[in-house]
Amino acid sequence: MILGVGTDLANIERIERTLARFGDRFRDRVFTQAEQNKASRRRDEAGTYAKRWAAKEACSKALGTGLRMGIAWRDMAVENLRSGQPTMTLSGWAAARLADMTPPGHRAAIHVTLTDDHPWAQAFVIIEALPLDPAQPAPDAANPAQP
Repeated sequence: MILGVGTDLANIERIERTLARFGDRFRDRVFTQAEQNKASRRRDEAGTYAKRWAAKEACSKALGTGLRMGIAWRDMAVENLRSGQPTMTLSGWAAARLADMTPPGHRAAIHVTLTDDHPWAQAFVIIEALPLDPAQPAPDAANPAQP
């Protein structure tokens, strides 16, 4: 069953201006070290940050809160599987909110898709509740998207 859906559109040029103006202060407030490392290795650093910004906004919407009620930017982290597929890992209040909204006997799966077409970056996040298989161990609370 679908627990939440969120989408966001970010302007890459706006993120680029914010990076130029605030630099590490902005990076450290919004992005995890792993996200910063990934962006620093990319030719389009601002585009990489813009997609992750959009994913965090979309995830907060899928959680049903937006960026309020104690949720912090760094409570949501975009990572990539070896295949390149983006995933979302939650911590802090975001993980607690996800646990509260996941029905008993289910685990949450977070689906993320990112795209960009300069000057826009877009993200969609779907949070799904999947029935627990009694033969499987309980999911890792820090990374509910993983089986």
